[in-house]
Amino acid sequence: MSRKCLAVITARGGSKRIPGKNIKDFCGKPVIQYSIEAAVNSGIFDEVMVSTDSEEIKAVAEHCGGAVPFMRSARTSDDMAMTHEVVLEVLEEYRKRGQEFKYVCCIYPTAPFITSQKLRESMELIEKNGADGVVPVVGFSFPPQRCFVICDGMVQFHWPENRLVRSQDLEKWYHDCGQYYFLRVASFLEQKTMIMKHMMPVIMSEMEVQDIDSPEDWRLAEVKYKLCKLEGV
Repeated sequence: MSRKCLAVITARGGSKRIPGKNIKDFCGKPVIQYSIEAAVNSGIFDEVMVSTDSEEIKAVAEHCGGAVPFMRSARTSDDMAMTHEVVLEVLEEYRKRGQEFKYVCCIYPTAPFITSQKLRESMELIEKNGADGVVPVVGFSFPPQRCFVICDGMVQFHWPENRLVRSQDLEKWYHDCGQYYFLRVASFLEQKTMIMKHMMPVIMSEMEVQDIDSPEDWRLAEVKYKLCKLEGV
């Protein structure tokens, strides 16, 4: 059966730096709930599934409105598993069950800044422009072209030719927000990578982006999230 769009929320258990990270309370509810609700409320997905190896995460995800039709394999549940491998496994399992999709959106479980509107905008971009996929990005707050490296204990410019170039005259560089990847399945199955040849950006502000890899990151993300809500972002 051909279906249009699948959301895959990747929520492996066993986080070491932040124990219970994917279901830890974030501003009053499990952090994974923000990803599930944004996907469900967007109205663009035939199914919002959570890929996990944890029964505890499965219970929380289902309570929050996500589906867990099957558990993640041991092969894609260790620290070395790559995101594209998880998504490939999910698509293959659905194919075995007679279900195939035109689009897949891989959403991270610790991404409380994701909104239904951003997901709908990404769907429109990929449909209208024929892109391989869409990825949210944010500009570096300081120009990386003027970065330092440390050699023999001493600071020096990595690119000395940029030492006197004004920041506004340097090309703007961006990085992945670590929130979601909206992908055309045919392209993804061919290229087998999250960042494909023809990816379109959704440019985010720094207030809508925060990597959460440490307890300090978590606190900063909560501060940003509360400020965004106060400002109606």
